Amino acid sequence: MILLWSAFVVISIFAFVFAIVKFSWVYMLISAITSTSIAYYFWGANNAWKYLSFIPVILLIFTVVLWFLRKKKKEHNSF
Repeated sequence: MILLWSAFVVISIFAFVFAIVKFSWVYMLISAITSTSIAYYFWGANNAWKYLSFIPVILLIFTVVLWFLRKKKKEHNSF
């Protein structure tokens, strides 16, 4: 179980970095999905660690922003 959890952490971090470098909403979505198990673990905390559970929500917001920016860039380049 710990190996799976750590794999999700590594995948989430690499997907986030790759999404920023490549400006890709798909990799940001992958990062958000893989970070949900981490967020679920921290949701049960009774201290400030509980706020880490909002990371997938923030990543989903970044995903939508990247998707809209990419869509806007494609529409702009078509003219």
